[in-house]
Amino acid sequence: MTLVIGHKGAPGLAAENRVPSFAAAHQVGAQGVELDVRRVGDGHLAVWHDPVLPDGRVLLDTSWPEIAGAVDDLGAVLDACAGFDLVNVEIKNWLYDSDFDESLGIADAVAGLLATRPSVERAAYVVSCFHQPTIDRARKALDGAAPEVAVGWLLWNVDDAADTVAQALAGGYGALHPHHTAVTSDLVARAHDAGIRVNCWTSNDPDRIRWLADVGVDGIITDEPALALEVLERG
Repeated sequence: MTLVIGHKGAPGLAAENRVPSFAAAHQVGAQGVELDVRRVGDGHLAVWHDPVLPDGRVLLDTSWPEIAGAVDDLGAVLDACAGFDLVNVEIKNWLYDSDFDESLGIADAVAGLLATRPSVERAAYVVSCFHQPTIDRARKALDGAAPEVAVGWLLWNVDDAADTVAQALAGGYGALHPHHTAVTSDLVARAHDAGIRVNCWTSNDPDRIRWLADVGVDGIITDEPALALEVLERG
């Protein structure tokens, strides 16, 4: 069954990437959620999409006591996500981000925190990132601390399905996370033959959601989980 995954929770019902948004995703019946993680200046892990806050403060220039309450930390959000079938923890770490972590220490920090969570929760986690070296570092860190946690490679485009799946297999990735426009039946079939899941992002169009489920994607990340559940006749 294709999982309905709330993008940053249920952003139409509560502020995105905040604890109430993930609670709302539970309430509407989503099977999973996606969340974003960035570093605060003191090393704390905050659940937030952008490197800056709405008031202009740069996360990396702050400490957790300065911003606690403006954002939620990863531990609190994971508490709110207990019980989901899938929790996609996206590490925000790209070459052109103002807070890009060249050391890749953010991957170690995320892996370390996930390893402290109950084993029943860890099985639902997928750590994803666009930056391949970051997910490779996460895979290495998780292998020793929490091997049941999967990693997923985020992709905008898929130029060659066979090559993409081969890279994922070689890297030990449990999932591919392409943009929904990059999904093809060939990509899904090749990934599944290799034992790799396909969770796509971010579709809110009913016809597209139906098509994605029909070709067999494992999960659809959406801003409107209630709508997706209705489209798939689960609402």
